[in-house]
Amino acid sequence: MADEDAAAGDEAEDAEGAAKGGKKKLILFGGIGLVVLLAAGGAAYFFLLAGDPEPAPGAGEAPQEVQKPVVFYDLPEMTVNLSTDGRTTYLKVRIALEVENRAMIEQIEPYLPRILDAFQIYLRELRPADLEGSAGLFRLKEELLRRINLSVYPAKVEGVLFKEILVQ
Repeated sequence: MADEDAAAGDEAEDAEGAAKGGKKKLILFGGIGLVVLLAAGGAAYFFLLAGDPEPAPGAGEAPQEVQKPVVFYDLPEMTVNLSTDGRTTYLKVRIALEVENRAMIEQIEPYLPRILDAFQIYLRELRPADLEGSAGLFRLKEELLRRINLSVYPAKVEGVLFKEILVQ
């Protein structure tokens, strides 16, 4: 009889230990589930509700940005030979400068020889492969803009626009 009581006591302890282990697992998984639920709720709030609220119709209309008028200044056409290993290759380019007003053109015009010199020196060092694709033309545009702004400082040119590019 004592053996039966001892066996019943061991079974009770095993069941009690399993219940405690099950409770620990339940708490652990419940905690993980809660963290995941909170993270998903926070992400949903951020993406769905945290954006700029739309104004009510007729209430405080936002002012529309007005595009500033710009002025374009055409540089003289330039033809340069490119740096190649044999066959002569020419680059013919017509460029327009974008500035914010006419007063800026008056500031830039005295520096025109310096601008053309900077362009000529840079363009003569280019290879035909440097001008391939839109990425090559973008790099050329950015470099010419940088050089012109260095030449005319404190005046500022907003953009360099290609009117014609011919590689022959």
